[in-house]
Amino acid sequence: MNLFKKRKKNYPDFWMEYEAKFEKKASYTIPEIRFVVFDTETTGFDYDDDRVLSIGALSIKNNSIQISDSFEAFLYQHFYHAKNIEIHGILQEERQERITELEALIQFLEYIGNSVLVAHHAGFDKNMINHALNRHGMPNLKNKFLDTSVLYKRTLINSPLLPVKPQYSLDELAEKFDISKKDRHTALGDAYITAIAFMKIVQKLKTKKNFSAKKLLK
Repeated sequence: MNLFKKRKKNYPDFWMEYEAKFEKKASYTIPEIRFVVFDTETTGFDYDDDRVLSIGALSIKNNSIQISDSFEAFLYQHFYHAKNIEIHGILQEERQERITELEALIQFLEYIGNSVLVAHHAGFDKNMINHALNRHGMPNLKNKFLDTSVLYKRTLINSPLLPVKPQYSLDELAEKFDISKKDRHTALGDAYITAIAFMKIVQKLKTKKNFSAKKLLK
């Protein structure tokens, strides 16, 4: 008997149920994979001091957005930055039903399960959610992540006349793929734009030699 064996930390039921979903063997064919495209609107860009104001997400399966399977949460937070309110229009006085950060995280984890997460400049949204989880004593998200900004660059041919830029904005992708920006700067609206861009990017990547789900997810 090893008296010094490290015990697994006791996490709440909602986290254990989320973790258990990763025990199943993941599918590696594109039509079978459930992708969840999500976006966050926040009070700013500081992972420690700023907070998530809203989360919007849509699921994609077999190259189709599952309209009936969407997620949207508005969070109650104590402070707002006026400069960011101008961008995404979420006001402290707005009448959307708001829930606590922990309630939003519990609902979001239940929604995403073990899906592959997709976001534009995914590192930011991933870190904002992870910092929120950490504040409540939870570990980081376990899901695989894809970044549409990075994936888009894989569709481009680099040439002296048209060099590939270090990064591409969501507005640039919307213009490139002729996607309406009507609901831009809302979490669900940006998730929708990202979802359409993601499907178009995957269609382009499929034309490349030796494309596979494993290569997409690497």
